[in-house]
Amino acid sequence: MSRWLTDPILAVEHLSMRFGGLVAVNDVSFCVGRGDITALIGPNGAGKTTVFNCITGFYKPTQGRLAFAREGRADAAEVRALTNTGKRHARLPSGDIYLLERMPDHEIAAKARVARTFQNIRLFGGMTALENLVVAQHNALMRASGWSLLGLIGAPSWRRAEASAIEKARAWLARIGLEERADDPAAALPYGDQRRLEIARAMCSEPALLCLDEPAAGLNPRESAQLGDLLRLIRDEHATSILIIEHDMSVVMKISDHVVVLDYGALISDGTPDFVRNDPHVIAAYLGVSDAAEAEQVVAEISGEARP
Repeated sequence: MSRWLTDPILAVEHLSMRFGGLVAVNDVSFCVGRGDITALIGPNGAGKTTVFNCITGFYKPTQGRLAFAREGRADAAEVRALTNTGKRHARLPSGDIYLLERMPDHEIAAKARVARTFQNIRLFGGMTALENLVVAQHNALMRASGWSLLGLIGAPSWRRAEASAIEKARAWLARIGLEERADDPAAALPYGDQRRLEIARAMCSEPALLCLDEPAAGLNPRESAQLGDLLRLIRDEHATSILIIEHDMSVVMKISDHVVVLDYGALISDGTPDFVRNDPHVIAAYLGVSDAAEAEQVVAEISGEARP
């Protein structure tokens, strides 16, 4: 049985987002399986980034629920009970449940442990590659420093935390093949290396869910293959669930366990890569035709098998 049905880490329920009279997302529901790579795809303007912005707290949804089970398995009755309390978080015997639609972005990142990257690379270009990964561990380092006091006096607990942060940063640089460029400014790295560095920076915060917005954009085939290897490593070795927006279908179909398709802000398909690849509604959306029957006719014409 598919994990997005049996063990969801995130349940998006009846999500809608309106900007004045514009409906960007309209009653969308889907789940992200724990330990899965879930791809959110669709033509330009389908509402994918808007969904991301709602999940990560950059937008407050017009309506809908975003139930996030950081550990364990969230029972539907427990989620309803939390919703009825008006609170945003509950600690249950099975783990923590969060209602992300009620949380600001910084709490979603720090407490629910949801990390994200953006379409445009947002590294600190003047810092070294190593410093970019250390600064991602800011919250843990600040706690270890006693909010600066222990760091100022060089307390042993602070020195241990600092050494641990540097060790973790170097380990991630080794995983992405940039250990030898640890002291180079991030802005001096090739574009593909910057993409991987940004993902490694997000992973240094130890997220339960990693949200990646078009990580393969601008990559050549070799770099796209390296990206796929990195995402599979993150899923398999770190038990991190991944939600990815991506236009490169070769990447999506190779690495995804689960694919969700949007068009004009609505959900049109949800299933395995093979199911979605052959769904006439998805073909219709990408070909820009009006319905599935017309899409089947166009595909038949392209393949030379058009009906008379």
